[in-house]
Amino acid sequence: MRQALIVWGGWEGHEPGQGARAVKALLEEEGFGVRVETTTAAFADPALAELSLIVPIYTMSKLTKDEERNLTKAVEGGVGLGGYHGGMGDAFRESTDYQFMCGGQWVAHPGNIIDYRVNVTRRNDPIMSGIDDFSYRSEQYYMHVDPANEVLATTTFSGDHAPWIGGVVMPVVWKRRHGQGKVFYSSLGHAAAEFEVPQMRTILRRGLAWAAR
Repeated sequence: MRQALIVWGGWEGHEPGQGARAVKALLEEEGFGVRVETTTAAFADPALAELSLIVPIYTMSKLTKDEERNLTKAVEGGVGLGGYHGGMGDAFRESTDYQFMCGGQWVAHPGNIIDYRVNVTRRNDPIMSGIDDFSYRSEQYYMHVDPANEVLATTTFSGDHAPWIGGVVMPVVWKRRHGQGKVFYSSLGHAAAEFEVPQMRTILRRGLAWAAR
């Protein structure tokens, strides 16, 4: 059985505990054994290297150097990493090695909770199979992203809330490699209720399963 670790905490505005329960259910549906921890000290455990998948849900927090080093080393060695929204994409602002591994970092969400469109760019990818462009209501993440990412879906900023970014096309879903590990990220999921949106839930479930070794 593939083993996954969820580590949740940090800023409560992203409802990390509820998100962790939702992700745990998704992974168990995929046949994973799932362990859940609530402190970043879990990232310093040498046993990380034996896992199939790590899911951080830990917005606006800090890693110690030992935690950062052990986590990135585990992924470089082949452990999968996957996550969503600020729980992964705005987790450890001071840890550049972590951001390098993830392939992006949140910087803004103009307009806060708004309606926007998600455009599927890789319809033949198994993660996106059968999913058409869809409307979404949440924070529309503006991110600094790695050009090496394999982008699966994007969104286009209207400029209504920040005129200077009107027309900017921003990745929403991507996958990538970091060393021997596979990394998956989706910027959807500001609130736990968004797990009820079929597209968000399906994309995340498939992406996490893909990332796991």
